[in-house]
Amino acid sequence: MQTIIVDDKSAVVSMLQRILKRVDPAGMHIGYTDAYAAMQDAAHTLIDAAFLDIEMPKIDGVTLAKKLQQMQPRMNIIFITGHIEYMPEAFALYASDYIMKPVTEQAVVRALSHLRHCAEPQWESHNLRVQCFGSFEVFQGSMPLKFTRQKCKELLAYLIDRHGAVCSNDMIIGNLWPDESPTETRKSMVRTIITELARTLRQADAEDVLIRMQGGVSVNVNQIDCDYYRFLNGEPLAMRAFHGEYMTQYSFAEETRAALQQQFMNSV
Repeated sequence: MQTIIVDDKSAVVSMLQRILKRVDPAGMHIGYTDAYAAMQDAAHTLIDAAFLDIEMPKIDGVTLAKKLQQMQPRMNIIFITGHIEYMPEAFALYASDYIMKPVTEQAVVRALSHLRHCAEPQWESHNLRVQCFGSFEVFQGSMPLKFTRQKCKELLAYLIDRHGAVCSNDMIIGNLWPDESPTETRKSMVRTIITELARTLRQADAEDVLIRMQGGVSVNVNQIDCDYYRFLNGEPLAMRAFHGEYMTQYSFAEETRAALQQQFMNSV
């Protein structure tokens, strides 16, 4: 199960995360003290249940719940507060439950046992999560993947942009070094970068992502959790997460960026 906790008090967030990890150790439970950060992530992450403090600065929990439900109508809302007078307004939003502080594990279990909406099937689990919208970034769990050199990261971005197509050394050189010819020295550099990228992926337990063969290299699109690929599959959350920016640090991505913008406009 994927849950979020939003409370302006970090101690409450940490406590709820500990409870949820005990109750649902296989799930992903992310905490926020900034409601706007939670909304931003909810635009492209499927969430089964949101534990929301009602009294928060800048934006209260009821208003936050309305905004989250606009993005994901089947998101279960569970309010947490120390004031029972908020209960009528909370349940007017068809909240799944209402937990009084101090929060107990028993109350959390009860809330998760009576969700209004069944938890959505989780997307297939992958060791790597790739962000293409905005700047290109790669994550192992919640941490950025560390590359031995920037060209390794750029090569992975290029292969992901090619969506599983086999790319030769000449193609890689033409896109990663557009002003240079495919000399033997540059081809040797490409082979080194491919080897280093393979080593990085192996250390991240994601070696199946890279497919090496005679004459070229590609990625296994089925081994990557990627917003770009979700967009191509027509997933609503991915469609909403695209705001016209795609791999902004790489010039080779301009053609795909234009195609995504056109596809987005056609879907509106």
